[in-house]
Amino acid sequence: MTLQPTAFTTAAEAARSIDDRGFCLLPQAVEPAMVQGLLARCHAALTATADPHLARSSRGHVYAARNLLEVIPEVKTCWRSGVLLETLREVLGQRFGLVRVLFFDKPPDRTWALAWHKDTAIAVRDNALPTSQFSRPTVKAGVPHVIASDEILRRMLTLRIHLDEVTDENGPLQVVPGSHRSKTDEGAGINAAVAIHAAVGDVLAMRPLLSHSSGASHPGTTRHRRILHLEFAADEQLPDGYHWHDFVASAAAEERCGTENACEETARG
Repeated sequence: MTLQPTAFTTAAEAARSIDDRGFCLLPQAVEPAMVQGLLARCHAALTATADPHLARSSRGHVYAARNLLEVIPEVKTCWRSGVLLETLREVLGQRFGLVRVLFFDKPPDRTWALAWHKDTAIAVRDNALPTSQFSRPTVKAGVPHVIASDEILRRMLTLRIHLDEVTDENGPLQVVPGSHRSKTDEGAGINAAVAIHAAVGDVLAMRPLLSHSSGASHPGTTRHRRILHLEFAADEQLPDGYHWHDFVASAAAEERCGTENACEETARG
């Protein structure tokens, strides 16, 4: 089955799809000028660095990159208006923030496939603290990571910004509807999986616990499949003294924090 974009008239409708199925596709959520700017920034940032953590093809194409918050500053703002901001607020509430950004490509000379899985790892400042909520500490591209509990993952949302058109030719993401409520939730099963076809600027909003996979591009294709993968959390606070490695607050969260700080200053005065 192939998913075509649905023209949700309100963020509430998008949120209902995310709640029921674990995902929704938001058509033309990022304007063409912003897409072109993001492509140019990704190209400049990822080709100018010799970072050994970047995954490159034999021709030098970067097909996977982590920790992009500092090298591509536009990712901190491209979601702060329109249907993306409205959907994030509807799903996560007013105190949400951006916590991690990844880049994926399937360049013609280095396609790849990914087996069925769920996104359960989060980036934190210190993964060595004692805890009952996190497990399996690892370091990825120099950043501490842990596997988070279902409770934490259920309060997250990922936005996948399509920088290229995606069809069967260049290895679309496949998702299992309804598999987003826990690590063991199989939803409708992989026989009911949906392939996500998208136009440039379409955005897939999905829960990290949604089961998903990705097939290889067709042999001989000349097409890329470039994606910016943005992960958001409902709140800056994590249990057991843990902290997100990064937390870029939404405008509403920043305003509330400023108000609370002002109130504390007044009370102390």
